[in-house]
This record gives sequence, C-alpha cells and structure tokens, in this order.
Amino acid sequence: MSTLPVAVAVDGSEDSTRALDWAVDAARRRRTALRVCHVRHYAAWTQPGVPVTPPPPPDEDPVLADARARLEGTADGTDVEYVGLDGAPGVLLPELGAEAELLVLGSRGRGGFRSLLLGSNGMTAARDAECPVVIVPRPGREVDGPPPGPGPRVVVGLNVDSPDDAALALAFTEAALRDARLQVVAAYPWPVQTWAAPAGELLPAGIDRGALEHETRTLVDGFLAAHRQRHPEVRVEPYPAPGDAAGHLVAASRDAELVVVGRHRRRLLAPARMLGSVTHAVLLHAASPVAVVPPTPAEE
Repeated sequence: MSTLPVAVAVDGSEDSTRALDWAVDAARRRRTALRVCHVRHYAAWTQPGVPVTPPPPPDEDPVLADARARLEGTADGTDVEYVGLDGAPGVLLPELGAEAELLVLGSRGRGGFRSLLLGSNGMTAARDAECPVVIVPRPGREVDGPPPGPGPRVVVGLNVDSPDDAALALAFTEAALRDARLQVVAAYPWPVQTWAAPAGELLPAGIDRGALEHETRTLVDGFLAAHRQRHPEVRVEPYPAPGDAAGHLVAASRDAELVVVGRHRRRLLAPARMLGSVTHAVLLHAASPVAVVPPTPAEE
C-alpha cells in the first residue's frame, strides 16, 4: 500500500466528475487514500470601501459537497479527504503533486473556451507537477487505428534514443494493477533522408527499413528487461513503428485503459520545463486517459 494519496481536482464540471470517477478507481486499485481538492479562484480585489466576500469553509463548499455525495457508498472503504484551497488553479494544482502518487484532472474545467481540447490548468499541471498527471478526456473522441484486440490494454511511448525509465515503470505498474497487456510503441524515423552536396537536396539515405526496425526492437527489449523481471505477470507487446510517434500513440489510444508518455527532460541549453511535442500532441488528441510522467530527479 502506498503512503501517498491519489489527488484529484474537482470544480463541479462534468470533466472533473469523470476525473473523480477515474481517481477513486485508481486509489482503490493502489489501496491508498483519495484526496479530493477544489481550488477556489476567488478575487482578492474589489471596489474601495466594499468588504471582500470570503470563500466558504471546506465543509460548506458546494463543489466538495457534490463530490462527497457522489462518492458516498461507492468508495469501498477507501479513505477520502476533502480539501478546499483558495488561489490561482494554475499555481496550486501543480503543487498538489508534491504530496501525491498521482494527480488526476479532467481535460477542461468550467473556465476557458468550450472548443479547447485541453484547458490551460491541465496543461500547466502536466508540465510542472512533481508526480505523474493523468488527464481524463471527454468521451467520444474518434481516432483512426487498427482494431485493438480483446482485453484491457495499457500503452506506453518509448523513445529509444532517450528512454524514460520513470514512464516505463508507471506503465508496467498500471498494466499489473489492471491485469492488462502492455503495448510499447517505439517509433523510428522513416523514410530516412540525408543532404546531398552541393545541390542541397534531400535524398534517400540507402538504409534498409527491416534492419532499422530490427535494431529498434533490440533496443526496446534491452530497455524493458529490468521491468519485465519486476513484473513477470505483465504480457508485453513491443511495437516498433515507422514515422510519427505521436500519430502511432494517438491511434493506439483507441479503447486503451491508459496511454503513458514521458515529459520532456530539462537540458543545459533548455532548462525550462516542457511537455515535448509528442506528449503535447497525445494530450490533445488521445481517446483514452493520458498519464504524463516527470523524469526522475537525477535526470532533472
């Protein structure tokens, strides 16, 4: 049993209700506590001489009351804590990750434009939180992809040029908790082209695709070896694929339990925290919940 809770942000929207349902299931699977948080964005300014209306205490917060009513009788013995916070959601939501095993949010909250695929608070939390952040999308997203096959499935993206051990660890854990098979998507560049001097044109590099796929599969097997030893019960399906990594991961999200992706590593010449282009695209378009995993502290 984990000592850290699963935290979920609610604001009364349908998106946050879906996130709440996903979070209570995650806490139950992990046999850990659930922390339900409402960040109340009350303005601290008003006209001169007019007193500021304080926010309600947590036990009178209608959003938390609705969450409590929804979970009543359905939490199956899971310890649930209700927390009301006052301030800017974009600042406070990432901070919840410092004391949580997972942070779960809906794809959008009450604010913002209805056409947005992912709200700014979810994007900020996925970029800055210290724990993995799970974004639960709205239902009905259509993605093109092959039939996923029977049984539950977890998908993880693996960059063989820069493997993310933290993302692999979470993916194996989720697959084990859900008794699901794990599909490991590792994209390799294709077609491979090179510059030709002096014309400056892009020409085929003369690399055999079969050899490139075989090398990618060999690297994948090496990166997975330690995780397979820790989780021998997980059925692993390596999937080397040519071309666009984001496109393959979005296609694989069809009917998946979860898609796991890593967050961009901070580097000497790029010290700011970034999601990365592949992770950003998967968050916007995947049909399943997406877990964004920060790199380990040593890599940070």
